[in-house]
Amino acid sequence: MSWTVETLLQGYPGKSKYHGGLGWSTVALARGPEGRTALLDTGGFGARRRLLTQLEAVGVRPEDITDVILTHLHYDHCINWPMFSRATLYVGEAELEMAQALPDGDPLYPEFTVRELARHPRLRRLQDGETGLPGITCFTAPGHTLHHMVFVLAGDPPTIFSADVAKNRSELATGRADMTLDAAAHAQSIERLNAAWRAVPGTVLLPGHDLPLVLDGAGRVSALGVRACAIDAWFGDAPEAVTRFDLTERGAS
Repeated sequence: MSWTVETLLQGYPGKSKYHGGLGWSTVALARGPEGRTALLDTGGFGARRRLLTQLEAVGVRPEDITDVILTHLHYDHCINWPMFSRATLYVGEAELEMAQALPDGDPLYPEFTVRELARHPRLRRLQDGETGLPGITCFTAPGHTLHHMVFVLAGDPPTIFSADVAKNRSELATGRADMTLDAAAHAQSIERLNAAWRAVPGTVLLPGHDLPLVLDGAGRVSALGVRACAIDAWFGDAPEAVTRFDLTERGAS
């Protein structure tokens, strides 16, 4: 029942100031027992081409994805599930019911995507505990949404896919979240997430908007991999005049 997990799209710990939600979220690929190939969240619409490129780089076609696991139904995490036509879909039952009850035009929930998801013939509605996938369990962690789910994947190392319970390292460390519906409940969810992470040495934590995180022997947090993020802009009179902005720590002033 062991899973291996790799990041396809790095989550980014930042917000757009003038142009709406940035929404660059973590998407991961999990390969597990019985030949299963699962996607953990799916990113936003703007990530589609990059997601296809990353899947191709690791030798996976969209039709090879057997399972799509969704932590919550904000647009930047769920909207690309239709790309995977053969997959079984997994989402928290309470999260889906809440999203369906919202009026059209909600700023975070893509209403047409949610409605199609709710009537999908291979949809599995989850509650806390077993997911039906061998070696993957889940628990509800309210705050960012009222019914946000965390997924725990058995493996060597184990992986916790927590998405926006703690979007980045700072929220994980302080227990304070930038976007929350209930700050007190959210702090308790982050505390529970931290406890689950620290319970099994070597566990990898995948936040929704940051690099994968691990703990060293002294309990200090460190990131796996190198952050890569940039924007190309055209301010001049010719398409060759490209200004590149490095959006990582190396480009910060």
